[in-house]
Amino acid sequence: MEVGDLNIILLGYLIPFLPLLAFIIIVSMTKKFRLTSAIISISAIFISFLLSLILLYFRLKDTNAHNFIEYNLPWLSLGNFNLNVGILINNLTAIMLIVVTTVSLLVQIYSIGYMHGDDGFSRFFAFISLFSFSMLGIVVSNNLLQLYIFWELVGLCSYLLIGFWYHKPEASDAAKKAFVVTRFGDFGFLLGILILTYNAGTFNFIEIEHYLKAGNMDAGLLTIVILLLFCGAVGKSGQFPLHVWLPDAMEGPTPVSALIHAATMVAAGVFMVARLFDIFSLSSDALKIIAYIGGFTAIFSATIALTQDDIKRVLAYSTLSQLGYMMLALGVSGYTAGMFHLYTHAFFKALLFLCAGSVIHAMHTNNIWEMGGLHKKMPITSITFLIAAFAISGIFPLSGFWSKDEILVNVYESGNKILYYAAVITAFLTAFYMFRLYFVTFTGTLKDEHAHESPAVMTVPLILLAILSIISGFVGIPGTEKSIYNFLYTGEHPHEAAMNLKIAISSNIIALSGILFAFIIYGLKIIKPETMKKITGPFYVISKNKYFIDEIYLFLIRKIFFAITEFVKWFDRHIVDGAVNLVAFLCRWAGAKLRLTINGNVQSYALIIFSGMILIIAVFAIYNPEALRIFGGR
Repeated sequence: MEVGDLNIILLGYLIPFLPLLAFIIIVSMTKKFRLTSAIISISAIFISFLLSLILLYFRLKDTNAHNFIEYNLPWLSLGNFNLNVGILINNLTAIMLIVVTTVSLLVQIYSIGYMHGDDGFSRFFAFISLFSFSMLGIVVSNNLLQLYIFWELVGLCSYLLIGFWYHKPEASDAAKKAFVVTRFGDFGFLLGILILTYNAGTFNFIEIEHYLKAGNMDAGLLTIVILLLFCGAVGKSGQFPLHVWLPDAMEGPTPVSALIHAATMVAAGVFMVARLFDIFSLSSDALKIIAYIGGFTAIFSATIALTQDDIKRVLAYSTLSQLGYMMLALGVSGYTAGMFHLYTHAFFKALLFLCAGSVIHAMHTNNIWEMGGLHKKMPITSITFLIAAFAISGIFPLSGFWSKDEILVNVYESGNKILYYAAVITAFLTAFYMFRLYFVTFTGTLKDEHAHESPAVMTVPLILLAILSIISGFVGIPGTEKSIYNFLYTGEHPHEAAMNLKIAISSNIIALSGILFAFIIYGLKIIKPETMKKITGPFYVISKNKYFIDEIYLFLIRKIFFAITEFVKWFDRHIVDGAVNLVAFLCRWAGAKLRLTINGNVQSYALIIFSGMILIIAVFAIYNPEALRIFGGR
């Protein structure tokens, strides 16, 4: 093994370990020292960020995207079956380490200002460090068992952070909802892992891939296994129908929302599909289902975002929509397009949430209709939010343009017109609802004269994320030697499309049309919002109430699960308890009858002995007549 490889292996273990070390130190030593806890947490993730840059440098020096470095530390041996704590370092790992550490670092710096004065300040930074460690653990894992352990740790951290203000019923309910809903997806994920491991005899990604490519698993079973694995991504990345937890997760502190939506929990599902893409690509049927679920989630969530009044919920549904875009890209084999969008989305979505936090910090409300005219009072927040809005809308030359355009090209070249039109309509809706949010919040009449810009510790991360939202897309300019496509492309199954000028121009026109439409209604107010509500009628009500999905789920739970619980209760009370009570009754009855024989009367004892002998002779006569000879019979 070369020295360079040893350095990369060391980096692969150190990068996730440092946030874990910060968590341990804060919990055990500095819990009472607020600023010290923040410094320890930020220092750890900052060093991890620097180490991630060094690791990326090593990967850039390697011109072969197929090359990877894998290393295992023995953990547990069970006969011939060995469990290892391993790392897998390839170009995808390097990109994701940069995304997670960058966003986590800026979110933590921002949190010093946002969480200032909160009683749980140290606890917050401890949980954030554990959250970062868990996601970084997912990124470097080289086997399914290790991935699943970190997967569940991410779920635990999201529960702790969504319910951070546990004294608020809404926060504790949202945390429980997130935990329970994602259990459904994780159950399928675990089942898929167990079936795959049982057949392949290993948890290791590379070994499983070789096993499957050799044709050792039936095609039908393979499709089922892949869809079971995808269930985990559906839960974690909030894809329909397990999307209902993500909007409610807004009850946690806004920096938590930024981290969950940009670089950790919801990114985990998309990353898992990308990490195992060589396995997923072995079933075209599974990929088709993934594409349709992603496409439907994208347009479905966008239509809900159109009517929401809570600034964070608008952004939550936009996240669901963008994650749908990524899944759609992966489903049509646009592997690098999907990961490129995950990369750019992390920066502008973190920026949008942190800007929302800045506004909430100033206005003390989440309702956009109680805001307005904030551009004058909060110019940095306003300008950076505008940049992020342009980026997510896919306006040239910001980062979102390059990644979203490649997704559209990949979907178009797949030949599926339904999915392509769904993606195009989603692009229009995205631009419309994002600029509805911008115009209502930052333009118009000022609602609160006391509003003020956030402190520098909060605005500096906004500026840095705004810069990243502008320039991060340049790594994906098609045709350049050092583009992200050449960096991630493995040259086997993923299908990469060159830039399509026609689609690029039309997608910009569509996005600008959405912005113009929002400007007419919410900027110029030529068409009043109230008029639009009347025109859209039932659709507005359905969208505002999120298609009544939560209500439908509650109804089904009450009708189906309550019926099941009533049956189980009856079965337990009458069948199980009845059987136990019957045995007890028979024992008591037999005991009572036997007690009658113990009366001290010799004649009674003789009668019992004689009766027993007659019974024994009768049994022998029936089952073994030969035995009667001992009594003199023939």
